[in-house]
Amino acid sequence: MFEFLTKSKAQPIGLDVGHSVIKMIQLGRNDQTIFVEAAEEEVLDRTLEPGSQAWREQVIDLLKTLYNRGGFRGQDVVSCLPGDVVKIKSLRLDSGRPEEIEDVINTEVAKRFDMNPERDEIRYMIAGDAYQGSEIKNEVIFFGIEQEQLTRHIELIEAAGLIPISLDTVPSALFRCFQTTLRRREDQELVSVFVDLGSQFTAVIIGRGQEIAFVKQIPIAGDHLNQQVAQKLGISLEEAADLRDRLRHADSDHVEIDMKRTIIDAMSGSIESLAHEISLCFRYYAVTFRGQRPTKAAFSGGEAYESALIEALQKRLGVEICVAEPLRGFDLTRVAFNRRPNPLMCEWAIAVGLALKGVELSEKQNLKHEKVITV
Repeated sequence: MFEFLTKSKAQPIGLDVGHSVIKMIQLGRNDQTIFVEAAEEEVLDRTLEPGSQAWREQVIDLLKTLYNRGGFRGQDVVSCLPGDVVKIKSLRLDSGRPEEIEDVINTEVAKRFDMNPERDEIRYMIAGDAYQGSEIKNEVIFFGIEQEQLTRHIELIEAAGLIPISLDTVPSALFRCFQTTLRRREDQELVSVFVDLGSQFTAVIIGRGQEIAFVKQIPIAGDHLNQQVAQKLGISLEEAADLRDRLRHADSDHVEIDMKRTIIDAMSGSIESLAHEISLCFRYYAVTFRGQRPTKAAFSGGEAYESALIEALQKRLGVEICVAEPLRGFDLTRVAFNRRPNPLMCEWAIAVGLALKGVELSEKQNLKHEKVITV
């Protein structure tokens, strides 16, 4: 969404700096085949407060390490703004004309975001016709970030010797990752749902054809589940995260059955709350756009491997749930992914969406020297 265009020789790197994991991936295109040229990831120290000076120093050091270790080319990156600093709000407007939307930004949206429209960055996307009683209005999704937070994010990347040519949001990156599968004519009215289960937020995106119609960030995610388990068992957050990770993977056989039940029971309240929030998203979409209710949802993010979570959500939501495969169909022969713990690699969805944005910018804009900010 927030693009800074400069000249580049290699395809820009998709950079996903999460609160607990960093992912970097660089794509290339050979005729109609997309290949992964380089990819690296590293877990961050969970004891550090995200955004703190110690956390930032660790991120900078790891970015340099991952860049050199992965053999990436060029310094240009497409990065994702952290979900906790991006504010999102949908409004129904009488008009979709740009000048009237700008007026709404300068008055109502800026006030709701508690931002200064002359200093901070507020962008928007038009979601389409929305029903409000018997009236049809324009549903517009607004994204806002304070200038200070934007500057801090850019400085973090530049301190690692990288150049941020485009800054995106989690919903946009996630939808773009799977957008290429929705280009058939019969898919233009298809309702698609993508849910990213992150560490701090769960992002819900509902699309209609090639366009995003609904976005919501829910503050129930992996960190919240870890807190519930830690509190129930009287252990640290790091121990709870490690225990849940073992439960998700092959060594779960070494976790006692009673312990598994205790962990699942500790998470049950949060899982129910999350399912309720997601179901409200489905209901909002059906009422607002008078479209068909979603019947299938693709889940991504590290928490999507939590079988207890996915099973509970499927029962509560009443829709078919699948774990996303963001790298399906890509040529992976140039990189040595360790796919044994997570064969579907759904945790790479946001990074892949960012890298695809880099490919689009490189091909469509040819990365001119001019510096702009566009949606």
